[in-house]
This record gives sequence, C-alpha cells and structure tokens, in this order.
Amino acid sequence: MKTFVLDTNVLIHDPQAIFSFADNKVVIPMTVIEELDQFKKTGDERGRNVRTVSRILDSLRKKGKISEGIKLDSGGIVKVELDQEVQLPYNFVTSKADHRILGVAISLQNKGERVIFVSKDINLRIKAEALGLVAQDYEKEKVKLEELYNGWREVVISTGDFDSFYRNKYLELKKLGELGKIFPNEFFILKDSSNPSKSAIAKYSKKDEKLVPLFHQNPQPWGLRPLNVQQRFAMELLLCNEITLVTLIGIAGAGKTLLSLACGLQKVVEEKQFRHLLVARPVVPMGRDIGYLPGTKEEKLSSWMGAIYDNLDFLIDRARPQEPIEQTLNYLFDSGLIEIEALTFIRGRSLPQQYIIIDDAQNLTPHEVKTIISRAGEGTKVVLTGDPYQIDNPYLDATSSGLTYLVECFKGQEIFGHINFTRSERSALASLAAELL
Repeated sequence: MKTFVLDTNVLIHDPQAIFSFADNKVVIPMTVIEELDQFKKTGDERGRNVRTVSRILDSLRKKGKISEGIKLDSGGIVKVELDQEVQLPYNFVTSKADHRILGVAISLQNKGERVIFVSKDINLRIKAEALGLVAQDYEKEKVKLEELYNGWREVVISTGDFDSFYRNKYLELKKLGELGKIFPNEFFILKDSSNPSKSAIAKYSKKDEKLVPLFHQNPQPWGLRPLNVQQRFAMELLLCNEITLVTLIGIAGAGKTLLSLACGLQKVVEEKQFRHLLVARPVVPMGRDIGYLPGTKEEKLSSWMGAIYDNLDFLIDRARPQEPIEQTLNYLFDSGLIEIEALTFIRGRSLPQQYIIIDDAQNLTPHEVKTIISRAGEGTKVVLTGDPYQIDNPYLDATSSGLTYLVECFKGQEIFGHINFTRSERSALASLAAELL
C-alpha cells in the first residue's frame, strides 16, 4: 500500500480527490484542514470546493475515527494526520504551513511507509524532491496535449473519389483508407492526389456514416467572412443548431472570440433561434471578487471585458455601418439580447434557450467547467474558447486545464464539435509573435 499525502491545493482543485487513489492510503495533514478552514466562508468556486471537502470528510466520520483511518469503498484508507515534530534541513522553518505539510510526509516516510507527496504547487514539489520525497502533480484529469483531438485533418484521395464527392455530395469512409477512429462532426480537407491544388472540405456525419459537404455555404454572420479554412470549420459548428457544445482553442489572434460573437449575434438577433447571447469570462482566477473595483457591477466588468466590447464594436461597424455603434450596442444590451457576466455569478442559474460564450476558458479547472456546462438549460448552446498556452491560473497548465479536459471527454459525442486553430489572422505582427515567441 502506498501513502499519498495531499496538499491543500489538490483538494481545492478536485473536492473528490481523496477517492482517486484506489486501494492506497490517503493522508490529509492537519495543516491542510486549517488552510481549508480559511476559505470555507468565501462565496467563490474555491470556497464552494472547500465546503464540499468538509462535507465529505464529515460524512466519513460516521464510519469511524478519521484520526485512525477510515476504510473507503475502494479498499483504500483516508486519514487526517496531526503535524509531527520533524527536524527539517536547511532553513525550512516549521512555522510555515507548506513546511509543516512536508514534515508530515517525511515523518511517515521515516516510519517505513511508501510516501508520495501530491501537490499542484510546482515549487513545493521541488522542495519535496530536495528533501528526499517522491513528489507528483495531481494527474487524474490531465490529458496528453500532443494527442489532443484536433477537430480536423487533411486527407489525399484519388481523382475518381474526388470527382465522386463533388458529383454525389458524399464520400464513403472506406475511400479514405486507414485513418483510425473518426469522430462525429470532424472536418476534412480533401486533396486530389493528381492535382494537390484542388481541394474540397467535408464534415463527417455520424448519422449517415459518410463525409458530407458543409451545411452552411458561404456564411457571413454579421458581415464576417472566414479568412481561412479553420475559421470556415468553426463557423459551421457555431451556426449548426444540433451541435450544442463547441470548443475553440488555438493561438492568439486566430479569431476564436470574434467568430463566436458574430455567430452568436446571427443566431440571436437575426435568426432568433435563442433568446439571449450570454458572454462570460473568468475573473482570473475564477471567482475572485470584483468588489475592490469602483462602480456598479457593469462598470467593474467593463475592466475585464474589454476584449468583448472591442469585438462587438468591430462587428456592429461591419454589419450596420449606417447606425452609430454606441446606439446599436445600447439597444442590444437594454433589450436583453446581449448579457455580459462574470462566471462568479453564473453558478446556481438555469440558462434555457441561450447562446452562451465562455471566453478565456483555459483558466478554468475541470470541476469549474462541469459546473458551467451543467447550467445549460433546454435549447441552450455553449461555446468555450481559449488558448491552453496562455493560462494565468497558478495551479493549471495546458494539460490540466478544464478546456482541454472537456475536449478529451466530449470527443465522439454527436452534439459536440471542436476546432484547434493553428493560424493567426489578427496581423502579420501577431502571427510572428505567436510563432517566434
């Protein structure tokens, strides 16, 4: 049996973490309980996770003494361990909470237990390794970024099959050769083997089990034209009513937010398929109170939502150049067609018949993403955008972000579509920055 000593940030990241170690022993140092206690009254996602952990531990107490270890259904044991008097080397003062947690791990290792220290804090893992402990990140919800579903691929086919696709408006999967697993709503760039300059684009229809042409031909939502094939694929996903969950990831300047807003306005204002366009971003990290900013909630949010307002101004100027931008923008907000919100205020709401855009979703944990999507009511479409390499959350990286975790979990579902952007269209400078920096 291994002994996993958990850091505070692991339980905040995943309140169910104690059940993730099979038939091994899970130790929670008393200092971790004290640190959790500091956040129990906060109204953000962190506070809610802490309260969930407290309820789980309290329910386990009914099965026995948690200080002696409680047997879990998995065969493992969970135990709250008092801090131990351990002389740490160097200048690791025991008055610091992190060092007291390490002290518990070292004490258990000195007793002969196979200890593994688990933390989301990179520097604390380095300290643990320096003290002779085996240290790991919490790996349960991590994905391999190099294997992440791309959403589209390029395939070379024979001239006969290429002409057949144009003629019959479909192509059977067997014509593609051995490509491995193909997912619903996956896109293809078809190349003619005898003339590589000839190409066609198609989408895999799970219902027909064939490649079919895109449903929306020459889309221009709110006057916006796709600048490359990846943007064309994204527009197809954003405009299809039967696809209710869309993820768009990629480099800065790819057009993820702009495309989402343009298609959202098209579906809400022009086609009236949805009641409202709700746009939200995490106040990084998610749940941080915005009360320290001056003004009303709307005035506070304007500081965080500058990119959203910039894109709305651009779209209104293109779609309705004869109307003053401010007048049109005020109408969209006053009529309730557009609502801009901080993710802090979404929890607890039920959101039916809405087009929801979650921008900068790379800063969300898997648990937070689950919380957001579970808000979606009947007839609601949810779009999440972000760049996994621009994460501001100190305990997340590209492999543990809720956005990449969502892509990995939902690929294969017929209501889901995903595009990974590799080209920036913001400017030549932005493209070079994404490539060289």
